[in-house]
Amino acid sequence: MTAGRPGHAAGPEGPDAHGAYGTDGAFVAAVDGLADPLNDPLPGGHTSPWFRSDTVPAAEPAAPHTVQSAAQSSYETGYAPRQAPPQGPQQPQGAPNEWYDPAGYQRDWYGPQEPSARMAAADLASPADPVAPAEEPVPVPAAADLHAEPRTEVLARIPPETEPDPAPAPGGRAERRRAAKGRGRRRPGTAPEQKAAPAAAVPMSRVEARRAARAAKDSPAVIASRAVGEVFISLGVLMLLFVTYQLWWTNIRADQIAGKETNRIQDEWANGDRRPGVFAPGEGFAIMHIPKLDVVAPIAEGIDKEKVLDRGMIGHYGEGKLKTAMPSDKQGNFSVAGHRNTHGEPFRYINKLQRGDPIVVETRDAYYTYEMANILPQTSPSNISVIEPIPVGSGFTKPGRYLTLTTCTPEFTSTYRLIVWGKMVDERPRSEGKPDALVG
Repeated sequence: MTAGRPGHAAGPEGPDAHGAYGTDGAFVAAVDGLADPLNDPLPGGHTSPWFRSDTVPAAEPAAPHTVQSAAQSSYETGYAPRQAPPQGPQQPQGAPNEWYDPAGYQRDWYGPQEPSARMAAADLASPADPVAPAEEPVPVPAAADLHAEPRTEVLARIPPETEPDPAPAPGGRAERRRAAKGRGRRRPGTAPEQKAAPAAAVPMSRVEARRAARAAKDSPAVIASRAVGEVFISLGVLMLLFVTYQLWWTNIRADQIAGKETNRIQDEWANGDRRPGVFAPGEGFAIMHIPKLDVVAPIAEGIDKEKVLDRGMIGHYGEGKLKTAMPSDKQGNFSVAGHRNTHGEPFRYINKLQRGDPIVVETRDAYYTYEMANILPQTSPSNISVIEPIPVGSGFTKPGRYLTLTTCTPEFTSTYRLIVWGKMVDERPRSEGKPDALVG
């Protein structure tokens, strides 16, 4: 005989008064279980997703009257009305017959919660959930083994969370599972290091672009000031280069030229290639020594600036109205000129000479020694009386063999002339050796 449909009672009498599925909503539970494909158990499994094997107490030998018949079908086993466990001295009155773990169910589907939240969720769990059908009869455990530990002590061992979990996702179990799996993953585009893309620049109109271009251009005043500044900078650089050339490079170049000319003169004297006579302008013929100033410079004919003076040599007044005597002459004024600054500056410190300081002129045949006699600190460049045979202002009153040194003053200018006079005190042939002024 086929069991009646749900909702149609088999009769007012008997244990199945409301149908073959029982009186506790077993039919609705069976339909819900079949409607969710994620809830269908594998062979030998359990329909309840919160079933936990560690919560099922070990089976004890059950009395013959508590063991279900093996011949009972799985249909009747899975959906038969639940029976209350026998009351005993070890089972408190009204203790629920629950073998699943409500706290584990809450952790699986809703995540870890605060103790208060888990207590509330555990209290809301129904103690009459359907039991998964088993392939073999399951013995009913003794009442003393069921929930030997109060629920509050079990929940107290769960570590509290620092932050409350978000509310459960709405929808069915499948949606809640997907929400639980996606929980804790980093959503794309929310990384802290990810910066927001800059907003696209609004294109300007043609008029605005022209205005911006005109505003970016420099005004005429700015351009003029910039040009003037560049000119001044260029002039400053050029002046610095010129000063460096005058004060440093000209001395180096003049010393090189004067040194070569001195060596040439000495080589000619050693070889006897030339006899004393008239010398061409710019030709070296003698060497001047000023021991106090450590000066050794060649003497050339003429006072030409480029050919003689700028090459670091000392020039002899020997042309025209400025023609003066030679050292070998028995009477006269041997007058010479030299730079005080730049171009070798052989007369740089002649203002420091004192009376009696020796000045030696070396020629091919002899050494002529003069002693400093007087000095004229300043005079006009046109005053040529200082180089006459009896120089004016020197203190000499009668003809003799004199020496006159002329140079520019003050330093680094040519406004005036500085004059130093000397008088010959010794003439020594080269065969007799150097004079005492050069030996010491």
